[in-house]
Amino acid sequence: KERVKILAPFLLYDDDPYIIIDNGRLYWMIDAFTYTDKFPYSQPFNESFNYIRNSVKVVVDAYNGDVVFYVLDRKDPIIMSYMKIFPGMFKDISDMPESLKRHIRYPRSLFWIQANMYRAYHMRDPQVFYNREDYWNIPYELYVSEKQYVEPYYIMLSLPPSKEKEFIVMLPFTPAKKDNMIAWLAASCDFDNYGKMVAYKFPKESLVYGPMQIEARIDQTPSISQQLTLWSQKGSSVVRGNLLVIPIEHMLFYVEPLYLIAERGELPELKRVIVSDGNAIVMDYDLNDALSKLLGGNVAYTSKEAGSKRLDIYSLSQQAWDTYRRAEDALKQGDWSLYGKMMDNLRKILKDMAGVKNER
Repeated sequence: KERVKILAPFLLYDDDPYIIIDNGRLYWMIDAFTYTDKFPYSQPFNESFNYIRNSVKVVVDAYNGDVVFYVLDRKDPIIMSYMKIFPGMFKDISDMPESLKRHIRYPRSLFWIQANMYRAYHMRDPQVFYNREDYWNIPYELYVSEKQYVEPYYIMLSLPPSKEKEFIVMLPFTPAKKDNMIAWLAASCDFDNYGKMVAYKFPKESLVYGPMQIEARIDQTPSISQQLTLWSQKGSSVVRGNLLVIPIEHMLFYVEPLYLIAERGELPELKRVIVSDGNAIVMDYDLNDALSKLLGGNVAYTSKEAGSKRLDIYSLSQQAWDTYRRAEDALKQGDWSLYGKMMDNLRKILKDMAGVKNER
């Protein structure tokens, strides 16, 4: 980071350089940005700039320190000016070896800026925008034991309409002053679709759990909360990792790893993985076991609402208990419409529980 800042101090650099292996050599790849606070009629971000472009990819040879600046965005007038000021300093992205292009990723720092601006600018109706009627928030999560914003995270996903999996960075949104999830935003990292962004909005009449709601339900699950309390009493610290929301076809999966740190140790050890489909919440030793438990192992189950999947009696009972609690809350609030809907859902779940056949 010191080397590239000395070579090109007029660029802004990402705080997360990452190391890659290519043909037996190690390289550092760093995202660089052009920026200014003088762009007309543009809202500033954090009062520091109102224009930013990820126009340069910097590759540093980890062995001999050689640095190459590759220009990714030739539509950026600022980087084109720098190329004229410093001829020979920059190379076109077409000169980057194909093997290095496979390691390019969309920077989370830029995605975070874009996501924050999109919270208001997704509103297209001027009146709605002026009144901030549909303002979104970045959701919170519990990391270690503290409340913090969900950070953009990288996953493999098929972005519609394509069915091919690609490497993306994504982030969910919640409505202002609410914890349920309203949308998620994703940007492609693969070179052919680099920077292509997709925003998926959930229907407003649907209830989709947000990260903090899942965190609360984890705390309310007796088998999990008891285990967390037990670990904390043995002289160890429980570290709750980042909660990931992963869209798969027409479902959302929530995944949170749990780590333990001994009193005299510094390296966290993965102990359990918690997964949820928004209904049941289960915990097991690793992701495969947790998903197997969530989806029921060898117990076949099909319902219209959940889609064709595999669930066991435990999962259905968790779903029934959650629906009953929501019905009780609606009753206390005098929301008879929601109460009736929850009771109908509970009746369907109990009927399904009675019809499940154990194939073991």
